[in-house]
Amino acid sequence: MGRNYNKEFNSSNCVVFFDFDNTITSCDVLDDMLARFSRDNRWLELEESWRKGQIGSRACLSGQLKGIRMTRKALDKYLLTIKLDRYFKRLLNLLEAKRIKTIVLSDNFDYILSRILKYNAVGNLRIYSNKLRFQRDRLIPQFPHRDSDCQSCAHCKRKNLLANVHKESIIFYIGDGHSDICPAKYADVVFAKRDLLRYFKKKKLPCLPFKNLKRIYNYFKKAPLKNSIQKTGTPIFYVK
Repeated sequence: MGRNYNKEFNSSNCVVFFDFDNTITSCDVLDDMLARFSRDNRWLELEESWRKGQIGSRACLSGQLKGIRMTRKALDKYLLTIKLDRYFKRLLNLLEAKRIKTIVLSDNFDYILSRILKYNAVGNLRIYSNKLRFQRDRLIPQFPHRDSDCQSCAHCKRKNLLANVHKESIIFYIGDGHSDICPAKYADVVFAKRDLLRYFKKKKLPCLPFKNLKRIYNYFKKAPLKNSIQKTGTPIFYVK
């Protein structure tokens, strides 16, 4: 798709995509779970192999979850402790007020996301993620959004991003991780931190760094009546 610098701003054309772990949440939930509940350090070896491109995220996640033993009740108790970025609800309400379409793309699992959002009183979000089922004290992953032509990703975020936009869409992507690199390349505006920020800087691709969602909330709070998209790929909102 690529960046189209002739797009005219209209809130109905905007689509905002969020990563989940360490973007909406205040920590990487899955990594924290692995560190707390894995029986050994095999998950770290798998993580390193994935980061080096030696295995895809599907093989990585499947192997990592095999090392965890916990019941649904124990998982629920842990998920009660997870907090969201303190600006997420405000940002979500702001985007809703502006009638801007909002979607979550996550490499985490549906049960985990739904419980965290429920415990933090957030509902009515469109979410694409991997799926999780329970078998006694085992967590069994399923990957309904994989791309059969690509072995890199357990969840093909690019595919679900492109399925929810059209030619005139202005695409915003907010993320932090390695799994966000591919879909972020299709966005008009990228808010990035951590691995995603390092990649965009290394490749000299335009992005807006952020530490938490406060900056993004303030960005969208400047209710634009007009829009200009510069050749940097960064929309400059201004009011008459």
